[in-house]
Amino acid sequence: MRLAAWILSCLPLAAAAADAFPDPAVDATRAPAKKKAVAVFAGGCFWCTEVVFENLAGVDKVVSGYSGGKASDAVYKVVSEGKTEHAEAIEITYDASKITFGQLLKVFFSVAHDPTTLNRQGPDWGKQYRSAVFYADAEQQKIVEAYIDQLNKAKVFRDPIVTQVVPLQKFYPAEDYHQDFVRNNPSHRYVVVNALPKVAKLKKLYPEWTRK
Repeated sequence: MRLAAWILSCLPLAAAAADAFPDPAVDATRAPAKKKAVAVFAGGCFWCTEVVFENLAGVDKVVSGYSGGKASDAVYKVVSEGKTEHAEAIEITYDASKITFGQLLKVFFSVAHDPTTLNRQGPDWGKQYRSAVFYADAEQQKIVEAYIDQLNKAKVFRDPIVTQVVPLQKFYPAEDYHQDFVRNNPSHRYVVVNALPKVAKLKKLYPEWTRK
């Protein structure tokens, strides 16, 4: 397969235009003043999802890590072999007065990954690359479940969304060399093929949300 075609195959099968991808009908109310909030998403390789949200205005910090399993096996060598219940995940700390949980979900579903592929993202296979939202409370659960239902009913994707919606038990930060991987390794082949096109897509679809 030619490189350009492979890149396209790794991107979400969503509507091409931002105005064709709906805002969440159910969302959190934007905070009236600066307020720290946290979201934990899994959508394939955390290098790729991390850099998308690092470029999103209103996001203060993104940490790559693992969620869904035990502390004892939250180690990259073990997780990457698919021998744990962990998914590669990211912990997003954001200002709820600048961006909502629903807006984060919109970027997650339209840019950061393909929510219709089971245990796979692009060239990466295994349950550690599954699509998941680890909700922290009942409000996050309500918002993500409503949004998935909304997207499925609107047939935004050709196939049904397979994203797991599960309670957050614990998030374990990954090893130091995984943090800010794209920023520190912009010429890495995997980064060029899989991560940077997602950043370009974010800037194209949502220039008003992209960090200047």
